[in-house]
Amino acid sequence: MRQIVLDTETTGLDYRLGDRIIEIGCVELLNRKLTGQRFHRYVNPEREVEAGAMAVHGLSSEFLLDKPRFGEIVAAFLEFIRGAELIIHNAAFDIGFLNNEMALQQQAPLEQACSGIVDTLKMARELHPGRRNSLDALCERYAIDNSGRTLHGALLDAELLAEVYLAMTRGQETLVMELEAAPAAGLQAELPAERPALRVLRASAEELAGHERVLAEIGKESRGNCVWQGPKA
Repeated sequence: MRQIVLDTETTGLDYRLGDRIIEIGCVELLNRKLTGQRFHRYVNPEREVEAGAMAVHGLSSEFLLDKPRFGEIVAAFLEFIRGAELIIHNAAFDIGFLNNEMALQQQAPLEQACSGIVDTLKMARELHPGRRNSLDALCERYAIDNSGRTLHGALLDAELLAEVYLAMTRGQETLVMELEAAPAAGLQAELPAERPALRVLRASAEELAGHERVLAEIGKESRGNCVWQGPKA
């Protein structure tokens, strides 16, 4: 059960208007445990970062100038996420930007590289309808320390989201533990040394005759179309 918690930062809010990805952060969960494996890259977007976006994440155009372009990191990124389930907060936003970048590199959509996508924003709205479900709000609700999040950052946000996801799905740990324990328990199970003989109760002649009468009545009602009589000629 391999999952990748993913977040991105961008130059603005709409890839259809030319906005691009400037940071990708991923952390790995294996059987619902953080492994310490991470993927983190800053990306040169080849365009200016909007002032409003910079106020959110603090990444300037000057800082990104010497960073690799998306085409230079896409192979390593795909290798890291391949075959895993992606966990993303407000997945439509990140997937839209990532698929735009993939298309610019003549790559297949991201959905073809992963086994599925979980949107934790949708999950949170179902669990907590009518309440704020931003990452900060969820950290507060589940008592997760986000005091270091003065600005958005893809890797930090992915790490916080991993903790939030585990807290929101806490009941699944029991299922995983049972699945892991089941093979071992099966190997240790022993059959009784001796089994009692099975009693076979045979129908009497009167019971068999009664059974035949019932079948004949059913056959008559169905005009010979009973399955045990075979196809009607």
